[in-house]
Amino acid sequence: MITLESIREYMRDQLEADRGRQAVKVSGPSVEAALENAAIELGVPVGSLEYEVVEPGSKGMLGVGRKDWTILAYPAESKAAAGQAAAAGGAEVRGEQQKEIPDKDGEVFVRLTSEGVFLKVTKPSGRGEKVAERRALEKLSLRGVSRYDGSLVSKVVRHADGEYIKVGDYQFNPVNQSTMSVDVTDMEMKAYMTVTPPGPGGADLSFEEIRGLLRSAGVVHGIDDESIRRFIDYPVYNEKIVVAEGDRPQNGADAQIIYNFDVYREQVQLKEKNGRVDFRELNLVENVEAGQILATKKPPEEGVAGRTVTGKILPAKPGRNLQIEVGKNVKLSEDGMSASSMINGQVLLLSGKITVEPVYTVEGDVNFKTGNILFLGTVIVKGNVEDGFTVKAAGNIEVMGSVGKCILDAEGEIIVHQGILGKNEGKVRAGSNLAAKFIENARVEVDENVLVSDGIIHSLVDANKRILCQGKRASIVGGRLRAAMEIHAKTLGSVAGTETILEVGIDPKRKEKLSQALQRKQELEKSLEELVRNISTLENLKKVQREFPEDKQNSLSELNDRRSEILSELEEIGRTINEINSYLQSIKISGKVSASDRIFPGVKIFIKNESLVVRNEFKNVTFSLEDKEIRMIKYEPIDQVFSRRFAHASAPY
Repeated sequence: MITLESIREYMRDQLEADRGRQAVKVSGPSVEAALENAAIELGVPVGSLEYEVVEPGSKGMLGVGRKDWTILAYPAESKAAAGQAAAAGGAEVRGEQQKEIPDKDGEVFVRLTSEGVFLKVTKPSGRGEKVAERRALEKLSLRGVSRYDGSLVSKVVRHADGEYIKVGDYQFNPVNQSTMSVDVTDMEMKAYMTVTPPGPGGADLSFEEIRGLLRSAGVVHGIDDESIRRFIDYPVYNEKIVVAEGDRPQNGADAQIIYNFDVYREQVQLKEKNGRVDFRELNLVENVEAGQILATKKPPEEGVAGRTVTGKILPAKPGRNLQIEVGKNVKLSEDGMSASSMINGQVLLLSGKITVEPVYTVEGDVNFKTGNILFLGTVIVKGNVEDGFTVKAAGNIEVMGSVGKCILDAEGEIIVHQGILGKNEGKVRAGSNLAAKFIENARVEVDENVLVSDGIIHSLVDANKRILCQGKRASIVGGRLRAAMEIHAKTLGSVAGTETILEVGIDPKRKEKLSQALQRKQELEKSLEELVRNISTLENLKKVQREFPEDKQNSLSELNDRRSEILSELEEIGRTINEINSYLQSIKISGKVSASDRIFPGVKIFIKNESLVVRNEFKNVTFSLEDKEIRMIKYEPIDQVFSRRFAHASAPY
């Protein structure tokens, strides 16, 4: 007798067989041609193929209406089964490599419904044991089932496909059916079900029945279907089981200010050089540039509304909004979402406000406590700059005390209220003027004027305009001073005849570049001379030897390449020297050297390309260039404009 269950069994068997077959849909002018195409795609001989005609072909009339044959081709069953086994074996190996399979025995489940007795058997995993038929029969017996199809039970156990299959009937008694109650608690955020066990002849609750009972109790949201399915397989009676949970509202996150600078500058950050910590590099200043984004705002979130198990909406609170607070020299964008610096300077967070200070003030000395200073504005040091430290500023530098063997570098002016004691290593560079009480044993470069009240002693000083030294002890003794327009002091040189070199009417930077170019030219010419000798030696050796060694040939090639490089560089340096000389010759300012009190023997004066060595002591004189000759004329005082500027810079503090 053919039953519905036997049909299901046959369909399952066919499905398993079909799963192992790989089929392709192909076309061709004939069935044979289509099979050949299928054999190529499947990689098997034509004789090993089975096929089904999907759509027959037609030759048409005189070629009109012609249509190809379309077939579904697949390997013969035996080979397909072998391929399936191989694929399963390969998949098993790959699975073992990817993830360890847990050991779990197969299980048996029995459910009684109004339609009959249903049996489900699952496959084992890992090294778990398969379900024995005896075990399934025991389960049926425990549920009081005696009328079942034994052969069907055997098939269910054998296939173990994890689906409920009807295997028998029982005397259904609806009075003893399992019942369920629903409790909604926790402000309607949770729903529990309590199920009673079925009595004799009573049926188990189905998934749809449990769902329907929850809906009848008003539970429509957050239902845990997995929990219901788990209960169907592993029922727990007379206990509360959570079957639904609501979604609590998620309040929106507050707005957030993201600072693009370190707001905790008091935390010292040390740098390493060659594996050692450099305590001079403390990085206490954070520089910013005009237009730089200092902070951005992440807007508040609206939040996500919640929902109870009964479907009620629970509104969420939006996040709290925040504003970027700005102080001096900081601009807020039109939409308020970012803040940027209006100037170059130091960025600070003061009382919650972003501020950019154009001036960085050091309350005491620049030493190991402050470290080196690099600032994109003006730096004011209320103490001294100690030996070995560096102060660099994009604006001005003002030092209330003295400057030792250190480096000062400013794009603007430098003012040192006391003196500069370079100790033959200190360097000072200013993009504008330099004003100091005195300069001693230091290297100084300025783009405009040097203004000194007491004196310049044994120093190298270059100024693109003037070097002015005026005061009670305003003297220039020793060293080399170069200025484009004027060198002026109360006294020049010393009674001891100390060599003092004074150059005017030149561009100090170009002159220095010319000096470096000439030195480099001399070095290259010396190297070239040695190269030529070595090349000549190897070439003579090559002429007298029948077989010239390969290593010597390589050396000769390298020497020739090096000679070409030197000749090219010499040509470039020659052009540079000519350009600088032409420029220096074209400077119209001749320059002058003046001593308001006296000039001593030993002073060497250079005006443009002319020179003069002072042999005698003179008072109140000025030296200038006339007809390509340095002449001594009546003393010419400092221009009134520079006198006022000088008086301001050299005033006592």
